Amino acid sequence: MGERDALLVVDVQPDFLPGGALPVVDGDAIVPGVQRLLVSGRFPLCVATQDWHPAGHISFASSHAGKGPFDVVELYGHEQVLWPDHCVQGTAGAELLGGLAWERCAAVVRKGADPAVDSYSAFRNNWDRDGRRPNTGLAGYLRELGVGRVVLCGLARDFCVAWSAEDAVDAGFATCVVWDLTRPVVGDSDRRVRDELVARGVEIVMSDVFGG
Repeated sequence: MGERDALLVVDVQPDFLPGGALPVVDGDAIVPGVQRLLVSGRFPLCVATQDWHPAGHISFASSHAGKGPFDVVELYGHEQVLWPDHCVQGTAGAELLGGLAWERCAAVVRKGADPAVDSYSAFRNNWDRDGRRPNTGLAGYLRELGVGRVVLCGLARDFCVAWSAEDAVDAGFATCVVWDLTRPVVGDSDRRVRDELVARGVEIVMSDVFGG
């Protein structure tokens, strides 16, 4: 089959858009460009991720007495940002955003479903109580389908997109982030995130390299 590209669309869900439970500023601006990539025919394989938390998830500030959203605690020996309740399983805010060509996606990776473990990356969960970051199975799926490069877009740039990109590199894939089709949840994080991604071997591109 030969190596090919896969488009990975990260967490384009209503709760991460303006008006949602955990809105990313200007997050809705990426939607038309994401749609263009999905329908372009440029990617023979498309995969989506979907944040999918049970109620009372350990990453929710509401699960920690005396803590508020965006406080940081230690969880299993690592920093854990506490979030507003978001993307709760079965709620409208957790659904993949309506109007996008999700039928082009061969798979949807639901992450964060373990009530005791957060999950930013499409490839590996965050650390569990045993000090491991369990695999989601996505890397093996992509390898079996002959994927050599992963192209990422979606939300949020500084958490789920960045962690997914770094784990894609660690899994042996050539990796690029479509910078203009991501947005950060922390507004002043762009320089740090870009430098960290480049240092890890991630290519930063703009969507016009794919035409359209």
